[in-house]
Amino acid sequence: MDHSGHGMTMDLPPFTLGRGLEWSADPFFLVACLAGLALYGWGVVRLRRRGDAWSVGRTVSFVVGVLTIMAVMCTRLNDYGMVMFSVHMVQHMIISMLSPILILLGAPVTLALRALPVAGKGRKGPRELLLALLHSRYMRIVTHPAFTIPLFIASLYALYFTPLFDFLMGSRAGHIAMMVHFLAVGVVFFWPIIGVDPGPHRPGYLLRMLELFAGMPFHAFFGIALMMASEPMVETFRNPPASLGIDALTDQNAAGGIAWAFSEVPSVLVLIALLFQWYGSEQRQARRHDRAADRDGDKELEAYNAYLASLNARNS
Repeated sequence: MDHSGHGMTMDLPPFTLGRGLEWSADPFFLVACLAGLALYGWGVVRLRRRGDAWSVGRTVSFVVGVLTIMAVMCTRLNDYGMVMFSVHMVQHMIISMLSPILILLGAPVTLALRALPVAGKGRKGPRELLLALLHSRYMRIVTHPAFTIPLFIASLYALYFTPLFDFLMGSRAGHIAMMVHFLAVGVVFFWPIIGVDPGPHRPGYLLRMLELFAGMPFHAFFGIALMMASEPMVETFRNPPASLGIDALTDQNAAGGIAWAFSEVPSVLVLIALLFQWYGSEQRQARRHDRAADRDGDKELEAYNAYLASLNARNS
């Protein structure tokens, strides 16, 4: 297969995929990523033109998140992910555990709500439809921890350890559907935990940390299961092309190590972001309290001082 022009400089040997399939940079993800970047850029420009500010950090986070998707789906890496379990696991971990975090920190929904025009009276435009979706029963279900945590876990065990994985890997449409599923699962799992966009579920910061740590260990257990297996567990990667010069079991062990390592990296990243968000929330709450005190002449403090004075007088 000719891999020239895919934008990567990895020193990987050529190979053929077999089964009559020819793979390359995925056009679906390429178009989707470019469209996402264009729409986000349109929203930022629209805000700036009317004099509204938008965080540069959020913009950078969103762009980097989209670029990570393009790096694993729109380059030579996508070809090798079809025949090497380790490379496929890199794709899976990035698109389900790194890309969603970066995209969510970019607050695309908040940007859309601020940039989209308000429809006329009695009409429903894109902004109104987005608000209806955010407040719908469907959104309350798919972002609830009772749904997101089991889905996050099942996406590993029920997919890789059943014939469903081999079925999806047998066609381009199946492969796209699986990767879209990984991305969607990552978004709905991390949205209630780290997302800055409005949503139906926004628990306290301690509960968010508990949700995070409830899901991450299962990634580690999954990786350990692959590393400890004595034979290849996934049929798709049982017979890698001879031109690659790799052993299927060794490649599977590497895939398990990648899954295990990635259970730690997002946890640290999300935990750091949560701590910053928590600190920012406390600071905003303190400023609101100070403004309220300025407006009412600090009556709460005066009442407390009067209470202490009355206790002192009673004791005297």
